[in-house]
Amino acid sequence: MDKKVVIYTSNTCTYCDLAKEYFKANNISYEEKNTSDPVYRKELLSIGVRSVPTIYVDDQYMVGFDEGAFEELYNA
Repeated sequence: MDKKVVIYTSNTCTYCDLAKEYFKANNISYEEKNTSDPVYRKELLSIGVRSVPTIYVDDQYMVGFDEGAFEELYNA
């Protein structure tokens, strides 16, 4: 059950770091899109979100990182 995980991050976001550490510890592959790149910042703003981490699991997303909420989204 591999789902596509994409995380929008920033260089100073501690919750982004926590999420990435969680993904690595749980062998969840992910694509990182750092908002210091204007292309990724525009992508995030285009959905009306201004906060990181924003984590996509397939076509659903969550803002912020909470292990329980992520697991619920990932295992749905």
